[in-house]
Amino acid sequence: MLASQRELFEMPRHICYLNAASYSPLPLRTQEAGRAAVGRKATPWTLDASFAAEQYERARRAAARLINADAADIALIPSVSYGVATAAKIVTIARGSRVIVLENDHSSPVLEWRARAEAQGFSVETVNRPDDGDWTSAILAIVERPGGPPVGLASISSVHWSDGGVIDVQAIRAALKRQGAMLLVDATQSAGVLAMDVQRLDPDFVIFPTYKWLLGPYGRAFIYIAKRHQGGVPLEQTSYGRRDVRAENAVYFADLRYVPDARRFDMGERDHFISMEMASIGMEMMAEWGQGRVVQRLSMLTDRIAHDIRGLGLSVPDRSLRAPHILSLGFKGGVPAGLIERLASEGIHVAARLGRMRIAPHVYNDDVDADRFVAALTRRLKG
Repeated sequence: MLASQRELFEMPRHICYLNAASYSPLPLRTQEAGRAAVGRKATPWTLDASFAAEQYERARRAAARLINADAADIALIPSVSYGVATAAKIVTIARGSRVIVLENDHSSPVLEWRARAEAQGFSVETVNRPDDGDWTSAILAIVERPGGPPVGLASISSVHWSDGGVIDVQAIRAALKRQGAMLLVDATQSAGVLAMDVQRLDPDFVIFPTYKWLLGPYGRAFIYIAKRHQGGVPLEQTSYGRRDVRAENAVYFADLRYVPDARRFDMGERDHFISMEMASIGMEMMAEWGQGRVVQRLSMLTDRIAHDIRGLGLSVPDRSLRAPHILSLGFKGGVPAGLIERLASEGIHVAARLGRMRIAPHVYNDDVDADRFVAALTRRLKG
């Protein structure tokens, strides 16, 4: 099993940070790279002419490695919502069809379709949170409902951000293919932790940022675009999205044809000399540790907590239905007022999400953190 990587982070022993699903701390290596990058931006005349392009491609390769994609199928974007907007511009949802979304899913994979539905003549159907926590079966029931309108697209998270429910995207993809429907996956809460192979899954789009599980900064995200959609028009029109629009040319607009792969969808103003390298480092670290070893460690921690709180009268999702790295605890009547804040006053950081308590450890956590959280929660609930 992967050992705790706490020494690679600026994390004092008295801090018990169990909130990676909100945002992760930055590794020391990433902080150092950020400081060095600020210095480079302060003296831009020191940058080699090839520096920017090398940064783009390093990040593109690192993102592609996490989902077994070709780097040419990855575009550099600033956020998940930008990626969903890009996808919405590329594809056409047939009039009279349905776009499937999840109840209380994060805003990014939902609101773009709601904004377009009326004008474009499709409906948005919401899969309600299942009482038994089985999101996969609930989605399949909606997709395959007899007599329902055809499904044009499912725009869903691979792990529900609020309750940690894991979704079998392979099973969903198979059901969608039978209808000729598309799949967009918001992998914010799974990229780098749960295995995803786009060669096997064959999604239309996969989108994820770096600021949570990938140990990176805000403002850096990536979209995988299946080759069948790479002929679309980008959200932004950029010089580098075209084949030959260069300041070094005698003729600036020499060739306005788009570049032939996902690079045409790169965001405008992509020269993020500071944060692009920071994003690459976190993704590379995750890949070097290995998805299997990371998930084994995080599963051990959430299983330990789930086992040790059994006597507190809390509801815990079945292990087979929850992501191994996120544990969502249900309280009768919701999370007690002030509980999250009282835990934080002891240096124990978790999150309240839609009436539940969400615990999300990462590679910097250890048994001491798990035991300390259980002891503090027990004391607060029984005291």
